[in-house]
Amino acid sequence: MLDDDRVLRLEIIEAVRVTKARYFRYIDQKRWDEFPSLFVEDVHIDVTDDMRAAGLDPERGITIGRDRFANNVSRVLEGVVTVHHGHMQEIEPVDATHATAITAMFDRLQWPDGQVQAGYGHYDEEYRLDDGAWRIARLKLTRIHIGPGT
Repeated sequence: MLDDDRVLRLEIIEAVRVTKARYFRYIDQKRWDEFPSLFVEDVHIDVTDDMRAAGLDPERGITIGRDRFANNVSRVLEGVVTVHHGHMQEIEPVDATHATAITAMFDRLQWPDGQVQAGYGHYDEEYRLDDGAWRIARLKLTRIHIGPGT
């Protein structure tokens, strides 16, 4: 179906791209009231690599539900200056209501005590058309490197 509708494919790709751009911007600007709107209600989040890097139980990196995830992120990043960049997106529409994406990423976090952390990796995601908007349905962050930053 999508193979025959190049315009629909491009519309989906652009909508997914904008959703991911907002994800990074909302985190960096601490727009916590808007952040949950980027996810389906039952989103599945996997940031077990971050838990391992922090020396924590990786199972703590699994979160189900947009409100729970948004609350966790806003709490963890309280007072932290963040910079997130996404690059080289590979977005693949699956059908008219589903898409997948892989996004290369870089992030830099500066904690209130002055400690800085920088990381690189990839987001592997599934998107779903939900109530007229493209939202993240599944997100897995895999780290290539995480360590002290400048």
